Amino acid sequence: MAPFLTSHADIPSMIKKIILPTIFAILTYGFWISPDFKEIAAGVAIFLFGMLALEEGFKAFTGGVLERLLRRTTDKLWKSLSFGIVSTTLMQSSSLVSVITISFLSAGLIPLAAGVGIIFGANLGTTIGAWLVAGFGLKVKISAYAMPMLVFGVILIFQKSKGLKGCGYILSGLGFLFLGIHHMKEGFESFKETIDLTAYAVEGYPGVFLFALIGLAATVVMQSSHATLVLIITALAARQITYENALALAIGANIGTTITAIIGSLGSNVEGRRLAGAHLIFNLATAIVAIAMIYQLTHAVDVVSAWFGIGSEDYTLKLAVFHTIFNLLGVLLMLPFINMMVRFLQRTIKPRTRTGSQPRHLHSATFELPDTAIEAVRKETLHLYDNASAIIAGGLSLDLAEILSGRPIDEIITNSRKPKDFDIDENYDRSVKELFGEIVQFISRAQATMSPEQSEELFMLRAAGRDIVEAIKDTKHLQKNLSQYLGSDNEEIRKEYDQIRSSLASVLRELDAVRQRGDDSTAVLSLDSLKVAMRKYDQGLDYRLNTLIREDLISAPMSISLMNDNGYAYDVTQNLIQMGEALFSTGERRLREAERSISLDKGELDEILQNSENSKP
Repeated sequence: MAPFLTSHADIPSMIKKIILPTIFAILTYGFWISPDFKEIAAGVAIFLFGMLALEEGFKAFTGGVLERLLRRTTDKLWKSLSFGIVSTTLMQSSSLVSVITISFLSAGLIPLAAGVGIIFGANLGTTIGAWLVAGFGLKVKISAYAMPMLVFGVILIFQKSKGLKGCGYILSGLGFLFLGIHHMKEGFESFKETIDLTAYAVEGYPGVFLFALIGLAATVVMQSSHATLVLIITALAARQITYENALALAIGANIGTTITAIIGSLGSNVEGRRLAGAHLIFNLATAIVAIAMIYQLTHAVDVVSAWFGIGSEDYTLKLAVFHTIFNLLGVLLMLPFINMMVRFLQRTIKPRTRTGSQPRHLHSATFELPDTAIEAVRKETLHLYDNASAIIAGGLSLDLAEILSGRPIDEIITNSRKPKDFDIDENYDRSVKELFGEIVQFISRAQATMSPEQSEELFMLRAAGRDIVEAIKDTKHLQKNLSQYLGSDNEEIRKEYDQIRSSLASVLRELDAVRQRGDDSTAVLSLDSLKVAMRKYDQGLDYRLNTLIREDLISAPMSISLMNDNGYAYDVTQNLIQMGEALFSTGERRLREAERSISLDKGELDEILQNSENSKP
């Protein structure tokens, strides 16, 4: 398996090796001592399975929609907060929203400050779940709704349409959520007839700290604060835990939910790790404030509950009020410090040192969604091009930084007469070969879960990488004679090879200009001018060669070398232009397809050149 996917994948694996046997041992003991415990555990398992189905359903509706939505809803802080609240309310999983946000952040689709805003909003959004369970799930026989959802959901899952399949997963997920809540509720109701867990209640701050730790541990095990909250609410409804201990459990669950983000960030880039750090800071700070002010918050809950007509003994709804108040308090406390937090995380969490051949954007976190996988491949292919363009410039005995500067190309060529001792093979092996292999392997794995349109996008990016590699190989063929004739006493052959260098340097400069205008959807179309210039130069070479040979200005071997090397230069230009058309187009998929459809093909180029010849006097 590729290094970019294994460098941190072992850490969650090691954690699971420790936790999994412990969970199995506890569950086995619980099943042995109490049949009612089986129903509670089965309810939790069904609930978690429902969340997995729900996540799978929402992932089916990405395909560019989520990317566009995130771009439009993260340019301001209040929009990021709103997106976090709404998406968590719909998906009923702050952990999923965290993982998706880390994925987009790792792919560079959103800035860190926007990611922090989404995480803050997700913490508020998760409180909606507590309200739904406490206000609806426990007061209505929701198992009656679960069965039709499961029936229709499973039927839709077996359909071929991606949209229908996604709807099926969402319906099935909701059905399993309802069924899980029902079994947890019934399990606790039966459980209290054999054992009263309130006998183990702990009062005061010792109880707050103890049950906060229990809530944290339960959330780490289940990887879902929402599942922990449902478990707390159903246990509270059955009077198996005290109201005060339930509040502490909810605080602990809030801290525990950061573990999912932290584990998800282990396979991401530095921005993903910074976001996980922000999530941890926010939830820890919120928990500390909630614990320190728990009795004041409890009083505030009583006041708010009285305003909304919630009974003094309706502890499940009061728990939902508490959960909302302390998360809202955390957001209000941390909002003024978002920029300060971002700067702190940028100072303390540094990027890992990487060589030029190591991937910078291919992380396991970007596998979560097709949009992020495609963007990661595009950015990594740009990294490949950066390495390759330096090699191509070196093969021409030029410096890439000078080519991309504002100096006239002719002046740069004139001042670079001396051939450089530049080993293309060595530089290719060091900074291109391994990196291109990583890109190809990443694409092969990512395509497995993509739609045909998304797979086509990745195929074009892989073709762009292949064009880059071919351009380097053609430059290597060109380099041998170029180095020889740059120092030749024959002025005419020097001029011809300088013209080849000037042409290729202009291509590199124009490609960079198009790249810098990435937001301009028509920028890629300007590459058509390079195609026309390339064909005109190639056609004009035959005439010049005949003149040079006829007037005995160059030898026959020189002319053969020049023809061959001009062919290599032509191929370099063609490969780089093809790469630029695929790589530098950054608009929406439909716009990119439109750009490619109206760019000049070979037949149209021939027609333009023919008309140009016919128009000459």
